[in-house]
Amino acid sequence: MEHHPGHLIPVALAVLELLVLLLPLPLIVVANWHDQPPRGGGILARGAAFLGATVWMLLALVAALCVLLALVTVAFTPARGSSGGLAVYALVLLLTGAAAAALVAEPVRAAVARVLPVDPRSAVHGTALVLTTVLVGSQLANQLSVDVLSQQASTGTALGPVDLVAQELPFLLAAALGVGLFIRRGPRATLNRLGFVRPTPWQIVLALGAAFVFFGFGSAMDNLGHALSPDTAQKVDAANQRLFGQLGNPVGIATIALSAGICEEALFRGAMQPRLGILWTALVFTTVHTQYGLSLDAVAVLILAIGLGLLRRFTNTTASTTCHVVYNTLVGVEVGAALLGPTVIVGGALVLATIAAFLTGRLGSLRTAP
Repeated sequence: MEHHPGHLIPVALAVLELLVLLLPLPLIVVANWHDQPPRGGGILARGAAFLGATVWMLLALVAALCVLLALVTVAFTPARGSSGGLAVYALVLLLTGAAAAALVAEPVRAAVARVLPVDPRSAVHGTALVLTTVLVGSQLANQLSVDVLSQQASTGTALGPVDLVAQELPFLLAAALGVGLFIRRGPRATLNRLGFVRPTPWQIVLALGAAFVFFGFGSAMDNLGHALSPDTAQKVDAANQRLFGQLGNPVGIATIALSAGICEEALFRGAMQPRLGILWTALVFTTVHTQYGLSLDAVAVLILAIGLGLLRRFTNTTASTTCHVVYNTLVGVEVGAALLGPTVIVGGALVLATIAAFLTGRLGSLRTAP
């Protein structure tokens, strides 16, 4: 029986996506048990401590599965015919597995710690490094080997409000568990570690202004994409319409704005960025937005993620979440071209007013979060 590349890649990707989606939460809990084993001599405490001690073996298994999938892909590559996509997929996946495996070694994490503020001895930080590497590598392999935009435009599942919430909630759970909720931290300490603190009024002003400016930038990049690569831009539009077309009503817009804004900011800017840095976190954030494929819209998402990262860095996650929610709302209501200019002007004025207040000492306490 002949194996076709177009059929094999989605199967391998489905297996990897299942790995990426199902393993993070248990692995995150186990990593926290490694860094702070439960107290007491009961059977549950001893079991948790034992699992915590196995975390490096489990992470090595994740890396090994990536390599195994790459080798299986190569094994089923047809001797003749179109196998370029499979070869690219296997190569990127193999390199991803090798990078993930290297991160299991403490000396490698110590080298990474010279660039990123991670603790090379921490299993939680090591888990974050390994899982984000696998996520970025697997998605890159997929984007380079198949036409993801065309697939999503033709076969993607239309999302309703419940679907979207179910898709976003794992981000929030991963954020809370990642910083050790009920293991290393209580609820209040968890919120503080995630950067959800009470913002100053000027921080809200800055967040609103940034949202308007980001919206103008995103619209400009979208227009540029339609001008420079209209075919790709049309595919992006079709994929987004297929996935989010049912969310154009007020309930859908509110669901997108709130669920994505809160859950994604909690994980990416709240939990990950203080340890993985602005650039790597922004790249991981861009990676999960697969509906943009390899396009100028994806570049825009990366730049916007860096902007949100800077906002979180100099204020807190509450401010970046406010910005993200307002930005998603503006996108959802489809502000017309006639209002785009005034929107950007208002946003720029708010940003400049915040900067002026800061420089003149009228900004008040920054209340930055860790």
